[in-house]
Amino acid sequence: MANLKLQGRTRAQESSGAIERMYITMRHLFNRGFYKPMGISGDTLREGLLTLRPEIYGSIAEEKVELSGLLYVIDRLPLGIEECRYINLTSDEGYKNSHFKPIVPPKRRRNCYRIDEEQMNIEITRGRSEIYDILTHLTFMFIESHKIMKRVVINEEGNVTRDWQKLENAVLSTKELTKAEREVALTHTANILGRTFAEVSSIYHNFSCAENKERFLHIIYWLGKLAIEESIHDNKRIVTFSPVLRERLGHHIHGELWATTIKDKLKDLKLLDRPIHVISANMHSVMNSLYASVALKTESKNKTSLQVYELLSDAKNDKLRGKVEKLALQKGMTYIEDQSGANINVQIFDIAKYDGEALQPLLGEKKAGDLPVIIVMDYAFGEQAYETMDELLKPYVAADETKSYLDVRSVSIMGKAGILEGGKGDIMIPSAHIFEGTADNYPFKNGLKKEDLEGKGINVFDGTMITVLGTSLQNRDILKFFHESTWNVIGLEMEGAHYQKAIQSASKLRGSINEKVKVRYAYYASDNPLETGSTLASGGLGTSGVKPTYLITEKIIEQIFTQK
Repeated sequence: MANLKLQGRTRAQESSGAIERMYITMRHLFNRGFYKPMGISGDTLREGLLTLRPEIYGSIAEEKVELSGLLYVIDRLPLGIEECRYINLTSDEGYKNSHFKPIVPPKRRRNCYRIDEEQMNIEITRGRSEIYDILTHLTFMFIESHKIMKRVVINEEGNVTRDWQKLENAVLSTKELTKAEREVALTHTANILGRTFAEVSSIYHNFSCAENKERFLHIIYWLGKLAIEESIHDNKRIVTFSPVLRERLGHHIHGELWATTIKDKLKDLKLLDRPIHVISANMHSVMNSLYASVALKTESKNKTSLQVYELLSDAKNDKLRGKVEKLALQKGMTYIEDQSGANINVQIFDIAKYDGEALQPLLGEKKAGDLPVIIVMDYAFGEQAYETMDELLKPYVAADETKSYLDVRSVSIMGKAGILEGGKGDIMIPSAHIFEGTADNYPFKNGLKKEDLEGKGINVFDGTMITVLGTSLQNRDILKFFHESTWNVIGLEMEGAHYQKAIQSASKLRGSINEKVKVRYAYYASDNPLETGSTLASGGLGTSGVKPTYLITEKIIEQIFTQK
């Protein structure tokens, strides 16, 4: 038993070392300005990822091509990136004012631009975490591309198998494929990927998009084609970092502009002197919790509030969502669409203009000047959480240099996280955040308690959360170690420690906000990376995320309304 425990620890330590090496390497490559992912300069990243074998990347270390992991990555990278030999990471350098059409990946808010047939530019406006995320995904994608190449190239002259020739014919055909032709192409693709026909057929549709119905075949072909060119003709793919990006990174350029826009709007609305409550959440749950019951009186008849929220979460119900938003805009909500490049939209709720029947009584007899103003900011990404929260909590400096301190009464963070005990849709209430790879830890008094959310038909766990450097760099061994160690880690996410660092420095060091500011953290589980088939790559939460989202949101609003 002791020997097994020692082996488990050793594997966890090996994984921890691999993560550390990868991050040091990524910072070095960034400072260097370029690297070849499948060349000598990319060795450490490839070796680190293969040592780590993250759960999200499934069979990365096996000969067969990993399909779920590939789908996860493709959803977070721009359309057409598999065709590009040159990938250039840039700052916001003015491409939005050019003829280039922005390409936004479906699962990541970032602007990308196809410069020509060979080059893709990806705008980095969310800090180092975004660079780490992209480089990790690219490394995985290139490793998979070389697996394809090894299965189709017969000899050193570059002769290829019949399966590859048939796939190439299907992809390069100008005619739309019939069902029979598609199934023939999928048969040959299955042989190339080392997968069954059933496996490739079941995932094929998940890759399809409006621009390209046959995108799955297209991706496999172009990944293999560029890998063949790398191997046979030494035409290596290259990742570069623009000089402007290297110069700007870490200077809070986007965060400062973003925060100033919000404070300018607060001044315009004459809300700067009111009690302010900041919530980091999505752009629908606070609005719906406040206004849905009033806006949808007819539609919500004989329905529970949860059933109404599920209706609003259905992609088909645009009209219902529009109805709620219209009322919200009439009754105190102001929407700020981000133009700073931070990619974080904002809603401001002036509760003095709110008259919702269900929650109004919670406000009691507060005078108009004491009624809360709620700022809801969309999710930040990794280290960007520090940049945005740090800038938001600073005093407002007007054009005439006068300084106004914001009366921030509370900061609430609601987000998705990986859970280590329990399953999708369960709730986690943290008592501290630990920053992965360091001894940094951020204990705090959480305004939300386990008992606040218990008894609602959802499992609730409390304990420590680990703020990881990247969700795609975790494996079962290291997560098991976190969970079973004396740290009592219940889950992992990417922003908590960064938010708390900003709140602590603003309240305890700089004196920008009241030292007694209330903090609330709650997460709902998007996946359990310790369970096979329950990682982020296995798909989204669907409607199972609705109940925990709104339970947490309603409790946060209740506490804000009743806060003395």
